[in-house]
Amino acid sequence: MTHSHPAAGSNPPLRLACLDAEAPPLFSLWTPENGRQGYEPGVAEALGDELGRAIEWVRVPWVDMIPAVQRGDADAVLCGQGITAERQAQVDFTRPYAVFHEGILIRRGDDIASPEDLVGRKVAAIENSTNMALAQTFTGAEPVAFGAGSDDVYADMLAALRSGAVDAVIDDDVVFVPLGATHPDYELAFTVQTANKWGIAVSKTRPDTLAEIDGALGRLVSSGRLEQVWTAHLPTLDYPFRE
Repeated sequence: MTHSHPAAGSNPPLRLACLDAEAPPLFSLWTPENGRQGYEPGVAEALGDELGRAIEWVRVPWVDMIPAVQRGDADAVLCGQGITAERQAQVDFTRPYAVFHEGILIRRGDDIASPEDLVGRKVAAIENSTNMALAQTFTGAEPVAFGAGSDDVYADMLAALRSGAVDAVIDDDVVFVPLGATHPDYELAFTVQTANKWGIAVSKTRPDTLAEIDGALGRLVSSGRLEQVWTAHLPTLDYPFRE
C-alpha cells in the first residue's frame, strides 16, 4: 500500500481557486515544475490524500475567487479567506485550517510603531478583506483599497509601499513576519492580535462538498497531519488547534 491516492483515478480532482502570487510561506507563484509550494498548498495536498482526490489549482485574480466557486469553475477557495460575515453571506465555510493575526508593514527605517503613527498616512489593504476592516479602525489613517483589476494584488501593494505611494500595508502575520525580518526594503511596524480564523469557502448550493471537505479537515486535525504541515511551513507561529 503506497501513500498515493488509491482511488484518485476514479475520483474527480478537487479544484481549488486561488490567486497566483508570491506570498511565502503561505504560497508561491505556480511553476510547471513544482506547482504551488507553501502552507496552503500543503493543506491542499493533505486534503487530497485524505479524500483520495488529486488537487487542481484554478488560478484567478483575488476578486474572482468567490465568483469562481459560485459559477462552479472551482469546488472551493483555499486562499487566505478570513471567515467574515460579509463572505459568509456569499459562501459557506469549513472549520478553520488557520488562525492568524495581522501585521503592518512599512518601509525600513520609517517612524511608524503604533496605530497613532498612522495618522495622515496612506494604509494599503485588499478591498473587502479583514485587513481593510482593520485599516478602517486606525483613526486618522487613510485606507487605500487594492485588488480591482489586479492579477497579483499582493505584489501591487508592496510596489506601492516601495515607491512611497502608500506608507504602510496591512496583511496577515504569516506573510509579514518573515518578510519584515529578511527584506532589505521593508520592516514590520507592529502586529494586532486579531485572531482571524481562515476557512475553505464552498458554494452555498453544494452542502455535500462542504461536508466532504470539512470532514476531511477535521480528520487532518485529529490525526496530527495538519500540525505537521503547519510546523513544516510556519515554524515561527504557534499552531492554533492543540486541544
